[in-house]
Amino acid sequence: MSNQPQSLSMNAPFGGSSSSVVSLANAQMNKDQKMASAESLVLDLINPDLRENALLELSKLWLHGFMALLLNKDAFSHIPRWRILNDGYDALRLKRELFQDLAPLLWNSFGTIAALLQEIVSIYPVLSPPNLTPAQSNRVCNALALLQAPWKTALKAEVLFMTFENVCLSEEERALILDVQCVASHSETRMLFLNAHIPLYLYPFLNTNSKSRPFEYLRLTSLGVIGALVKVDDTEVISFLLSTEIIPLCLRTMEMGSELSKTVATFIVQKILLDDVGLDYICTTAERFFAVGRVLGSMVSTLADQPSSRLLKHIIRCYLRLSDNPRACDALRSCLPDMLKDATFSNCLREDQTARRWLQQLLHNVGGNRVAAFQAGGGFDHMLVN
Repeated sequence: MSNQPQSLSMNAPFGGSSSSVVSLANAQMNKDQKMASAESLVLDLINPDLRENALLELSKLWLHGFMALLLNKDAFSHIPRWRILNDGYDALRLKRELFQDLAPLLWNSFGTIAALLQEIVSIYPVLSPPNLTPAQSNRVCNALALLQAPWKTALKAEVLFMTFENVCLSEEERALILDVQCVASHSETRMLFLNAHIPLYLYPFLNTNSKSRPFEYLRLTSLGVIGALVKVDDTEVISFLLSTEIIPLCLRTMEMGSELSKTVATFIVQKILLDDVGLDYICTTAERFFAVGRVLGSMVSTLADQPSSRLLKHIIRCYLRLSDNPRACDALRSCLPDMLKDATFSNCLREDQTARRWLQQLLHNVGGNRVAAFQAGGGFDHMLVN
């Protein structure tokens, strides 16, 4: 041991070691190899013969392996939870560093966006009558995943937080899970994405009636693209969406979708309402307000029998934001569901302090006086009469 070079027999200066240097070199080599692989897969998108595999491999870049490990926890019960989380975060940090520029790469590479759109429109003929197969659904959803990866990641992260509810996650760790860029939300590609009207290509998927698994997966993934857009809190994004049929399509999903699809659709409506442009749009006419109010009320009634604290929280936030508008607040005094006023959801909200605070503020707003509504030109009842 004494004959070995110093770098091999003892720690290097400042606490470093030769093994750490080798590890860094290997990590950099691994990073370069993976980036080259990603670039090659992007180029494969324009080749119809290679596209299906490229879509699958690119979609795997977004936490699929990490989440599979977490969500199949029974198979890894012998591994301490803290070890799984730490290893997962290390892998995620590497992926964020590696692929943070994947969105510009996808957008600026010749023919790639056209190839993704070709995948999307190719299944239009099987939407009606509904003949969508699981294989077709999976393939187009892999294409959509490249447009909406952050929201898809956010959904899986929410499952992660519930699965490991006893594990304390720092704000940095939560932000790390959610902070992965994609074409729909990346600052360099977001407005290009909107100016090309790409969200409109997804609307036929949101306008379907079938509740079969392939259709539900397709709806959920399509909503994820819109969710990635509204997540960035950009008024230009909200204005664009309001110029389309996004509100009726979200309300449709909120009525007939699965719990997860309802949650995403309600989140989109919530984010639209939180923007002043969106709130003004919904509250400009009585018809728009009551259309939203009717669906929210119907969902509250359903949740009384099938509770979901996650979905209920988004519904309460929508109601609270509506109460910021004087006319809407006045109308809520007569149409706010009684189940939000009594103790129906006490157990459901027991562990969610934020939702309970929102509900208390909502009830306070609705319980106020009616002067503001009349100062604003009369309530919705007055508008309907006229």
